[in-house]
Amino acid sequence: MVTHNVAYTSPINKAGATPVLTQAQVWQGLKLKVKRAQDFVPAITACQVLSEETLPTGELQVTRQVELVPTGGSPKSVKEVCVEYAPCRVVFQQEDGSTVMNVISKRPDGELLLSYIFEWRHPDVAEGSEKAAQLEAAHWEMAKVAVDSSIDSIRRLVAEGKIQ
Repeated sequence: MVTHNVAYTSPINKAGATPVLTQAQVWQGLKLKVKRAQDFVPAITACQVLSEETLPTGELQVTRQVELVPTGGSPKSVKEVCVEYAPCRVVFQQEDGSTVMNVISKRPDGELLLSYIFEWRHPDVAEGSEKAAQLEAAHWEMAKVAVDSSIDSIRRLVAEGKIQ
């Protein structure tokens, strides 16, 4: 079995990017992404919400089914339990134990950052194998694309007035 831990961070408001996004707008975007992931991440082709509930601690928990076509991989259907921790983190737990976190953070100077942190578990892949190396490379590429495309989608939704 192989497990790949991958994290990618990008500044939310790169020089010249307009409109400049606030943390509240990015948070609204991440909440939309939970229910319409295909609008934010190119590797996800469909997303169906199966259930929603408010946990006793106040967080929203969404169970969803996503159709995923990973870079260099085969299409697959993945069930995820997503928990929103306002105003900065969403955790996605998959049935195989893989976990994804989307985190909004700030640098000391106030610059907003978006990080996606992945723990991908592959019980059928041998450590040190060619397949493990290919998957790790694909995970790094997918992390970058997922973060940057999510920021671009949120910016577009703000510009269109769909996020205030």
